[in-house]
Amino acid sequence: MFNKPFDFVAVGDITTDAFIKIKDAHVTCAIDNTKCEICMKFADKVPFESATEVRAVGNSANASVSASRLGLRSALVSDVGNDANGRGCIEVLSHNKVSIKHISTHRNMETNYHYVLWYENERTILVNHKDYPYSLPKIKAPKWIYLSSLASNSFDYHLEIITFLKAHPETKLAFQPGTFQMKLGKEKLAELYTLSEVFVCNVEESQRILGSGETNIKNLLTAIRTLGPKIVLITDGPKGAYMDDGTAQYFMPIYPDPKPPFERTGCGDAFASTFASALSLGKTPLEALLWAPINPMSVVQYVGAQKGLLDRPTLEKYLAEAPADYKPKMI
Repeated sequence: MFNKPFDFVAVGDITTDAFIKIKDAHVTCAIDNTKCEICMKFADKVPFESATEVRAVGNSANASVSASRLGLRSALVSDVGNDANGRGCIEVLSHNKVSIKHISTHRNMETNYHYVLWYENERTILVNHKDYPYSLPKIKAPKWIYLSSLASNSFDYHLEIITFLKAHPETKLAFQPGTFQMKLGKEKLAELYTLSEVFVCNVEESQRILGSGETNIKNLLTAIRTLGPKIVLITDGPKGAYMDDGTAQYFMPIYPDPKPPFERTGCGDAFASTFASALSLGKTPLEALLWAPINPMSVVQYVGAQKGLLDRPTLEKYLAEAPADYKPKMI
């Protein structure tokens, strides 16, 4: 199965998330309900309800599992340490039928481990990306590369990826930037934006990328697309998502939640990877936009970013049972 070129190769850091469910806290926000902060007692003992480890997660790892469950030949290009955590992450990927042949194991290094402060149905993630000696392995040109979060020492690695994409125009890029990639700035990664078939971020991230306080979604879509991506998707949490495919701009509502969300980690990854996977499976952008919100609906019903990811028959069943108003609307 894996002798052929992959359909979907995700590139990015992998981690274990430790979810710490807290209850003795509160959230404060600015008057316009932005810049929210979680607050707990300082220099005190703060009780927590539970702690749950979820292995083999991270934006790109989540995307690789999402693509695999939807029926694509999927692989992850990532780095781990030679420790129990790294071995556990590799086992989870293998269990999900994601190829591990391009995962590099580094002696005397630790595998990423993040802490997730889980309060109500939202999460605040404490991250610490290890500075691995990144290098792009030799891979047969896949249909899609999905690029997301990497550590702060990875600029030269991005140049390697750009070189690969230029040499293999048959490979399409889905780019969901992580924190460091946004900090690098759109100028340093200008070629990556130009090479992107699909670009996905949320509203706040689009403003950060553009260095703008713009709030009009049509203007944000246009400004991001001006950077080069052919298709731009901007998500807005439970309010829905927006797409500019170069011909028109659309609003897509969320798929109705069967019950209140339990925990929201991985929503954006599920949306972005499902959209890219649908395109890889031959769907049009508008058809992919119908697919994309269904996986997030399922993901938020579980702890962690992967347990709720659906296989293709289940996703298509949800789509067939969608309410009449579940469809893209031009804006």
